[in-house]
Amino acid sequence: MTRELNKRTRAVHAGTRRSQYGEVSEAIFLTQGFVYDSAEQAEERFVEAGPDEFIYARYGNPTVAMFEERIASLEGAEDAFATASGMAAVSGALMSMLKAGDHVVSARALFGSCLYVLEEVLTRYGVEVTFVDGTDNAAWEAAIRDDTRVVFFESISNPTLQVVDIAAVSALAHARGATVVVDNVFATPVWSDSIAQGADVVIYSATKHIDGQGRALGGVIMGSREYIRKTVEPYMKHTGGSMSPFTAWVMLKGLETLDLRVRAQTASATAIANALEGHEKLARVIFPGLASHPQNALVERQMGRGGTVLSIDLTGGKDAAFRFLNAIEIGVISNNLGDAKTIMTHPATTTHQRLPDDQKAALGITPGLVRISVGIEDTQDLVEDILAALAQA
Repeated sequence: MTRELNKRTRAVHAGTRRSQYGEVSEAIFLTQGFVYDSAEQAEERFVEAGPDEFIYARYGNPTVAMFEERIASLEGAEDAFATASGMAAVSGALMSMLKAGDHVVSARALFGSCLYVLEEVLTRYGVEVTFVDGTDNAAWEAAIRDDTRVVFFESISNPTLQVVDIAAVSALAHARGATVVVDNVFATPVWSDSIAQGADVVIYSATKHIDGQGRALGGVIMGSREYIRKTVEPYMKHTGGSMSPFTAWVMLKGLETLDLRVRAQTASATAIANALEGHEKLARVIFPGLASHPQNALVERQMGRGGTVLSIDLTGGKDAAFRFLNAIEIGVISNNLGDAKTIMTHPATTTHQRLPDDQKAALGITPGLVRISVGIEDTQDLVEDILAALAQA
């Protein structure tokens, strides 16, 4: 192809490998091993495998390779390594490049499991971690040192939807020689241009929008070919966090409809946020696409749209939040996001329940906070369902 294709087209076609049968839907190569024509060929492949040569499923697989090439194309990365889950991607990206004595600067507002990896796992092995307010560029500048190895943040934080300035933080990190690692799950590949904005490594939980239908766990790490193949691949293939071929096939099918789903979800999330802002039972509506969001100007510049998730803070605290959740008829109570179904969760008692109360308060995770991941149901049905549940809260 002589011209650059748009993301929606690449999400359907990039990385396709067809067998001799010329199948339309990508083939599932459900095998853990591969046969060699000779002992000499086996020896050569273990020295250096070519792009269409495989050794073992932990190292690579044709179906997995299709997913890796397709998602890398969407994100504008040179290469990708698919993992067994989103947290396998987070831990693998960080652990593969860090050692005792290294310094990491991270945004404080993170998913609970990401906090665990940074606070408990990395520090256990001698990595120093400094946390900052991710929205404060001056705080980043003050914390990043000459010996800082990695800068880590969620481009949109979970669950309070703080937005980090990727270009500004990347410039600060690169000035000190640090690698920028971005967990981009809330931005989605549809609204993300994080590598063009300066990120070196991008992580997704493919469990979320990429699958989009609650079927499988998966993750992916993207970056330069040298980083993926010389740093990530050796670590992941020896520690066993690789994606299965069947999961890769599920993710390939998810990518085909990703753009359509995310645009519909974003439009609905925007309409719901507008309908709820100023509601008498809400202390705040948090949605990056609202003009009232503290980083709305940055969101418009960095993503163009507000994404698929909003959070609401009920004035009646935990009791009101629980009454609201129990009154919802269309949405489901669960802790996933990015699904075709609208999903609601109470972070203070689920995803972030292990955090001490003072940390929850500092992060804005109040007893009344409910995170709403908007699905692809009819927008008006969702608005009416939420308003009816608020009436009972």
